[in-house]
Amino acid sequence: MSVHTDHKGVQFGMWLFLYTEIMLFGGLFVIYATYYYQYTNDFIAAGKELELVMGTVNTAVLLTSSLTAAIAIEAMRKDARKLVIGLLGVTILLALTFLCIKYVEWGHKFAHEIFPGSEKLASGPHGVTMFYGLYFTMTGLHALHVIIGILVLGVCLAFTARGKIHGGRMDILENSGLYWHLVDIIWIFLFPLFYLIL
Repeated sequence: MSVHTDHKGVQFGMWLFLYTEIMLFGGLFVIYATYYYQYTNDFIAAGKELELVMGTVNTAVLLTSSLTAAIAIEAMRKDARKLVIGLLGVTILLALTFLCIKYVEWGHKFAHEIFPGSEKLASGPHGVTMFYGLYFTMTGLHALHVIIGILVLGVCLAFTARGKIHGGRMDILENSGLYWHLVDIIWIFLFPLFYLIL
C-alpha cells in the first residue's frame, strides 16, 4: 500500500518550526547586544579569556558536518544509499567531536571557577558576569540543539539502512538537513559574538 505524503505541507511545517527557532535565538542576540552596549569593555575583556583555537576548530568541524549533510541529501536523490549512510555517519561523528571540544572548553572554565553562580564571577565586574551568563546560556542551548540534531540524523541513518528513506521518499532527511543547517548558522553567529569580540 502506497503512503501519500504531503511534501509541501511537511516542508512548510519544518520552515515554521525553524522560524520559531530563529525567533528564540534572535531574542537572545538582542539581549546580548543590549548588554554589550551597556558593558562593552567588560564583554571585550571576558571574550579574550575564551579559547579562540577551540572555537575556531569547532567552527570548522560544524561547517564540515553541514557540508557532509548536504552531500548526503544530494546522494539520496540518486538513491546512493550506502554513500548516504557513510555521509550521515561522518556528520554524526563530527557533531560528537563538536560536543567533545565544547565539553573540554567548558571544563577549563569550570576548573577556573568560571560558571554561573560561582563566587569568582559574583565578586567580579557585573559586565563579566553578564557575558559569561549569556555565554553559557547561548552555547549551552546551541549544544542542546546539536544533541537533538545527532538524534534526528541517527534516526535518518537507521531509516536509510532499513530502506524506509529512499530517493522517492526523503522528506525526513531533507528536513533533518534543514535543521542541521540551522544549527550550523546559529553557531556562525555565536562564534564571532563570543570569540572574536573586539
